[in-house]
Amino acid sequence: MANRESTVGSKWVKTKVLLLNKELSEFVPETRIYSQTNLLHMLKKHTMVYVKPINGSFGQGVIRVEKNDKYRFQSGKVSRSFRTFLDLYTALNKAKLNRPYLVQQGIHLLTHQNRIFDTRIMVQKSPKKTWEATGYIGRVAHPNKIVTNFHNSGKPLPLELLLGSYLKKQEKHDYINSLRHLGYKIATHYQKSYPGFKEIGVDIGIDKKLKPWVLEVNTAPDPFIFNQLKDKKMFFKVLHYARVNGRFLSIKRK
Repeated sequence: MANRESTVGSKWVKTKVLLLNKELSEFVPETRIYSQTNLLHMLKKHTMVYVKPINGSFGQGVIRVEKNDKYRFQSGKVSRSFRTFLDLYTALNKAKLNRPYLVQQGIHLLTHQNRIFDTRIMVQKSPKKTWEATGYIGRVAHPNKIVTNFHNSGKPLPLELLLGSYLKKQEKHDYINSLRHLGYKIATHYQKSYPGFKEIGVDIGIDKKLKPWVLEVNTAPDPFIFNQLKDKKMFFKVLHYARVNGRFLSIKRK
């Protein structure tokens, strides 16, 4: 049994919790602890991977690594290429900070105007103490960056807009509901290991076949990203539930 705190920082711990559930594990990209052997294995298998700090937020420190005709990695807006894996690995170790990292299977995400996007699903305990998927929003990456986080130059947009090129109206509605239900199932599963927490933000990437992938689970999600939407209904609900759950009580709504 994992410890019972209401927030969990380690991406590795959170990934292992998801893998305990056979149904949910199908939506989890293959993930390993970063090492030379694991990086080489994952690149041979997937050709594109993400190297992520085990403890980190806002997409900081995330590096995309690819193996095509050459080896490449991109960190922030800087991209570099290498002739051999050893050259890549040496440079990568200099680029990343001196802390533990993961290697995660890369997902080729859907795009909007040639920029990748993913979605944040907010799941919270309601005033009646039941789980509810209260919010969803798309996050589009900066044109020259590999992460979609709002605090890392990502642009929040309505998910309906971003899926408009891929799904028709009723299909889109049903698909978004399926993502919300996936978030709900993750929350109810997480509570078995972490009964203390009352909110999660699930970051879901969608591949070219419209399969959802759980990129990360945040146990202290930021409700204020929903304030970026023109329609404030979702934001007001998310913030209300956050306050019911004991967060942001000193912040006045303007």
